[in-house]
Amino acid sequence: METKIVAIDENNIDLNVINEAGSIIKNGGLVAFPTETVYGLGGDALNKESSKKIYDAKGRPSDNPLIVHIADLKDLEHIVSEIPETAVKLADAFWPGPLTMIFKKSPTVPKETTGGLDTVAVRMPSDKIAAAFIKASGGYVAAPSANLSGRPSPTLAKYVIEDMDGRVDMIIDGGASFVGLESTIVDLTEDTPVILRPGYITKEMLENALLTKVSYDKAIIDSDSKTPPKAPGMKYRHYAPKADLTIVEGDNTKVIEKINMLGREQLDAGKKVGVIATEETKDKYDKNFVVKSTGSGEDEANAAHFLFKILREFDDEETDVIFSESFDGEGVACATMNRLVKAAGHHILNV
Repeated sequence: METKIVAIDENNIDLNVINEAGSIIKNGGLVAFPTETVYGLGGDALNKESSKKIYDAKGRPSDNPLIVHIADLKDLEHIVSEIPETAVKLADAFWPGPLTMIFKKSPTVPKETTGGLDTVAVRMPSDKIAAAFIKASGGYVAAPSANLSGRPSPTLAKYVIEDMDGRVDMIIDGGASFVGLESTIVDLTEDTPVILRPGYITKEMLENALLTKVSYDKAIIDSDSKTPPKAPGMKYRHYAPKADLTIVEGDNTKVIEKINMLGREQLDAGKKVGVIATEETKDKYDKNFVVKSTGSGEDEANAAHFLFKILREFDDEETDVIFSESFDGEGVACATMNRLVKAAGHHILNV
């Protein structure tokens, strides 16, 4: 398959390109497109054959649900069986934006899109290019992140091209993603809203909007579990760089000492060593390491914004091993740590 790659300026959207992309979706094809979170790999959410193509293009297990992207709130009624009051409040507060809500699905949505479940995950992106593309595509675009399954999610089109060139019909280059992590996912099918995937919209923000308690899903689904995941990213290893990644957590001084010790051992073994640090700690590591900063540790959003980009850069530089500081916090840092732990395959050292 020959992939057409087109750049679009969100402040001067080329409607000819958007309409062409929309026609590809309507005809059962695939288009990778920008959103404010990460790039998405889009197909017609209401066409089971399109959903199968998405799984094939990503090499993604078919029991891993896809998120249906909409651009108009009224379109929600067509794909869900009921809209709870909690959803109305959250949509009013956070849509369009980086929040995915899980509903009981209507018969309109094929189970090939929902990973075989009777629930459907829905999001309304705030990215202008994404919104125009969704409307041109008929209003319902199923889209996981536009990367090969298990790899870091792409926040730049060049990484979409790296993974998806020849696998999709079109890639829309809309520049860098603003948020840098996938959306928060909250399940609204139970009495108490449950966060299935942390993200930029935090637990505190959800509770403030709902004026009620929101909980985290505590289940850890192993890779060999027979339990179907209710949301993307719950079951399989995700976000992994090519290098072996280890998280070191504990007292800050001890973490730096441990990473320096382990990294020098790897250098002596002829390995290229990468380190994920902050602006406050980056200069405390061995000068022979490839050290990348997530920005000031005082701003939780920095790490979220830069994490996937950094992991991809380590791949570009053919790093053999990576050591990362941990990220502590109840807000966006929780989401960053969630992705980092999955990228490391739960390989964590405590010091």
